[in-house]
Amino acid sequence: MSAWDGIEEFVSVAQHTSFKRAAEALGQSTSHVSRAVMRLEERLKEPLFFRTTRQVTLTDTGRSLLEHCAQLVRDRDEAFALVGGDTAPQGELRVTCATALGERFVSPLVRRFMQDHPRVSVFLDLSNRQKDLVAEGFDLAIRTGELEDSRLIRTLIATRVWRVCASRDYVSQFGVPESIDALAEHDCVIGSSDTWNFADGEVPLEFRPKGRLRCNSGASVLDAVRAGLGFCQLPDFYVREGIAQGRLIPVLDVFQPPPEPIWAVYPHRRHLLPRVYLLVEQLKAEMPGLVNGVP
Repeated sequence: MSAWDGIEEFVSVAQHTSFKRAAEALGQSTSHVSRAVMRLEERLKEPLFFRTTRQVTLTDTGRSLLEHCAQLVRDRDEAFALVGGDTAPQGELRVTCATALGERFVSPLVRRFMQDHPRVSVFLDLSNRQKDLVAEGFDLAIRTGELEDSRLIRTLIATRVWRVCASRDYVSQFGVPESIDALAEHDCVIGSSDTWNFADGEVPLEFRPKGRLRCNSGASVLDAVRAGLGFCQLPDFYVREGIAQGRLIPVLDVFQPPPEPIWAVYPHRRHLLPRVYLLVEQLKAEMPGLVNGVP
């Protein structure tokens, strides 16, 4: 019995949550897949699935083992393709990104990438929880700001500008702050950060806003500002249209902080895979225009 026996079947069942659908995807019989998984469980001396007549779900052991096995299958397929001289991107690409940035920019770009490379499948995780790429088996992350994880490679793909603004009605009623300190006299709608960043020349400055509403959704912060609840500091792509239309009034642009970097981040051992490299190149080519509103 090979040490590989049952691994591909286990991964397929976990991904499809069904022995029947897993068998169809693998081109095998349901009984073969079931027996292969059972033999794997016997070797491990642990169940990998809870089975009922209606559903199949992973046990704790199955969840802990899944990503390691899935990575083995991906690496095997990649190695076979390279040995065979096939360097076209293929296989599953696992990408994670913050929700707003992902929905607005990364997801449409990934769809175009998949249209150009029909042998690539993508698992796109949109979450504001920063994932451990190595432990959780992600090929690529899109992240902003400063990065600290030395296990990762980073490539600058774009930058974004932060703006402070309020609705025209709010400014008409309460006036315009002429300095950062003057913001303390105003209501602020606070996002996911406790501090707002500014700069006086090359000197970075921080301001701790106060207000009645705090929300980790940029879109919801923007809605509140439009409704007249105060000032916000948001990436330019949220407020650009409102400023152009005169519905939002920008302030303190002279103290605007340096543009914030947006990175493509990936584990060292994954960066040479064609599907990773090509998506990073597409991000570098297209993200700056998308984020900054340049056609």
